[in-house]
Amino acid sequence: MSHRTVLIAGAGIAGPTLAHWLTRYGMTPTVVERAPALRPGGQTVDLRGAGLDVIRRMGLEAAARDAATREAGVRFVDDQDHTKAALPADAFGGRGPIADLEILRPQLSTLLYEHTRHDTEYLFDDEITALGDDGNEVHVTLKNGGERSFDLVVAADGIRSRTRDLVFTSTRTKGFGLCTAYFTIPHRPSDGRWARWHNAPGHRSITLRPDSLGTTRAALSFLTPTRGYERLEPARQKRLLHDVFGGLAWEVPRILSEMDKSADFFFESVGQVHMPRWSRERTAVTGDAAYCASPLSGMGTSLALTGAYVLAGELARHTDHRAAFTAYEHVLRPYTARAQKLPPGTPRAAMPRTRTGIATLNTVLRTATRKPVSTLLSRFLIPPADTFALPAYDSPM
Repeated sequence: MSHRTVLIAGAGIAGPTLAHWLTRYGMTPTVVERAPALRPGGQTVDLRGAGLDVIRRMGLEAAARDAATREAGVRFVDDQDHTKAALPADAFGGRGPIADLEILRPQLSTLLYEHTRHDTEYLFDDEITALGDDGNEVHVTLKNGGERSFDLVVAADGIRSRTRDLVFTSTRTKGFGLCTAYFTIPHRPSDGRWARWHNAPGHRSITLRPDSLGTTRAALSFLTPTRGYERLEPARQKRLLHDVFGGLAWEVPRILSEMDKSADFFFESVGQVHMPRWSRERTAVTGDAAYCASPLSGMGTSLALTGAYVLAGELARHTDHRAAFTAYEHVLRPYTARAQKLPPGTPRAAMPRTRTGIATLNTVLRTATRKPVSTLLSRFLIPPADTFALPAYDSPM
């Protein structure tokens, strides 16, 4: 079965990574992506631990480092832009909140696409609307591409995967009451090379991060008991953000003004995905569609890369896809469980309600790299990316 045909939904991170490894093992991947092209928006993500090992095995580490943002670290600032605490990029051995290798998500996605597009069929501006499994193959209806059949289908199209929801009915999304908006704004010299994090009373935070393209990535986050904001139209989401953040000082007036003109505005309700099974008959899920750990974990990219690597390897190792899917879960579930186990108090601890709480947090962060505090805080500030050793799949059976 090394010549399996596999349809992958999603051309973000997990999808192209899976396509690379399937091709390497003699299978034929096709990637379908609902967007008309690679999505240009997105914030900085980190490559660390097992995820970086996957990139290294793909021969892409040098290219990823060339595209790195090279952030100096993160500063926690007050409304006068005075630094109250700072964590340099080399804190915790380069494994802390700012990793040794940070890269824009769209640049990583582009790197993976360019690496696979000559060996993989990509179908942009299309999506799966129906799936029928007859036991021998999966009959797929594409919105624009008609009907086709594949040996296997893999949903890798994100936390709100439409493909997954065509097949699986027991998916649970765990929310945290946290909403975040991401967008790009023009860079100013004062932005520098450090990320800046500003906490405001009322469980609100604002971050500015330099990128490698001469612009700045902004994020607005707030805690709320209200659900469903992610389903609003972007114009209403922007009005909401003006209501929540209007009147604050620091860089907030600039950020809100530029947000209204942003071409890559994205709003999400932060959550995790939990599924009792990652496969059903000839369909499987990977990446955020299967086990999103949320941006709070710092593990999304590592899980996407590692999950795709393991899934392809197990498909290469087993002639029976059911055995491959079972092995994929057996190997990967302990890692995803560690990634989804967030530190106590997350996310409220990082977004205090009062000025006193903010001052206390900054005091703790000022001593974060000093022992014995660094030993205590390492469990909160270092994601468990290094707790997984990649299996070797270089010799398919």
